[in-house]
Amino acid sequence: MLTVTLWKAYPIQKKYHSAEFLRTIPHLRLRTPINGLLARLRSDCDFHIASFFRARQFIRLQPPIITSSDCEGAGEVFSVFSGKAQDGKAEGPQRVSNSEDEFFRTAKFLTVSSQLHLEAFVHEHHKVWTLSPTFRAEKSDTPRHLSEFYMLEAELRTESLQDVMDVVEDLIRSLAVNVRKSVVGQELLAVRYTADSEHGKSSFTRSEVIKSRWQGLERRLWPRVPYNKAIELLQAAVDAKEVTFRYEPLWDAGLQLEHEKFLAAEIGQGSPVFITDYPQLVKPFYMPPSTLHSFSGQKTPSTVSCFDLLLPEVCEVVGGSLREHRLEALLQSMREHGMQKHVQSKPGFEDQMVGEGLGNLDWYVDLRRFGSVPHGGFGLGFDRLIGYLAGIDNVRDVVPWPRYYGKCDC
Repeated sequence: MLTVTLWKAYPIQKKYHSAEFLRTIPHLRLRTPINGLLARLRSDCDFHIASFFRARQFIRLQPPIITSSDCEGAGEVFSVFSGKAQDGKAEGPQRVSNSEDEFFRTAKFLTVSSQLHLEAFVHEHHKVWTLSPTFRAEKSDTPRHLSEFYMLEAELRTESLQDVMDVVEDLIRSLAVNVRKSVVGQELLAVRYTADSEHGKSSFTRSEVIKSRWQGLERRLWPRVPYNKAIELLQAAVDAKEVTFRYEPLWDAGLQLEHEKFLAAEIGQGSPVFITDYPQLVKPFYMPPSTLHSFSGQKTPSTVSCFDLLLPEVCEVVGGSLREHRLEALLQSMREHGMQKHVQSKPGFEDQMVGEGLGNLDWYVDLRRFGSVPHGGFGLGFDRLIGYLAGIDNVRDVVPWPRYYGKCDC
């Protein structure tokens, strides 16, 4: 029993509390009905996803959290330090990294993706997947970004990008159907959200928004549009003065959030849209050219075999590609991305140029050097997808303990 004094001091009273306020007390907001409902939704989705993959002979694996490499090559990683430096100087993140004092002898990081390790597994198992925590040290203060989040990743043996997109489409559609038919789904439709408006407090239901999202995921086959066609559509809309963008849509500049929102609305008409075959310049080193036989060793093809899945309103939720399984082509791509170090090469490996080294990605190249198979995979932002299904616009209100730039309470 709480005393009257404690009850009055309890932060969550029987009145409206903004999402911003509740984020300041994550350990107590878990007691609110909507957060309890979100926890049950996450649990149901986790179970259904595991059942989906198991029925299709995928093996669930647990890749490492501490890694030696940055999968995406963006450099936005959290470094791992031991609690006490051997030299007795500053402890933890404050101290300067010294390879002689490192706990693991060399620099290590919190994982930004499990993809590279899943690729190691796919040489033994035909289809693998994981749902694990992922970390990005991006100083992004937006409703779409977290520093710690869950990523659903899968790899499968295939020579076709269509096969990878089929898995993504079948998975998300199956999940939407399951949520609609579940008890948790019905509870979501019954929840009333309260917000402050210019004219005081008002209540509004998002049940219609949620229903339309589920229906969009369940309806017809999702459009699959090449990147060059998407750019043409954006440029045509600008020329016709149908829309004004802050960033001009250019072929070699990639897609901005405003471009993705326009494409999702115009092409998808309420359903998700796959954008495929992006320019090689805006994608990571491990993606093969859109047409495998076009690689000749002299010139990198202009587009790579990849896709992003755009959902209405929230935009990119899934990114995937085929993986470059040919040794020489992979090495060439790494050179072009400036990823090879000028250190002493391993003796006996003629596939490397004189004076070249692969640093902490040497083990990844070994996966090709000692034989590989054609394969591809994807990464799905689990928290973003949960927010989309639940009608929650800010991903910080989807996860129980949000960590983002400048904030890591409890």
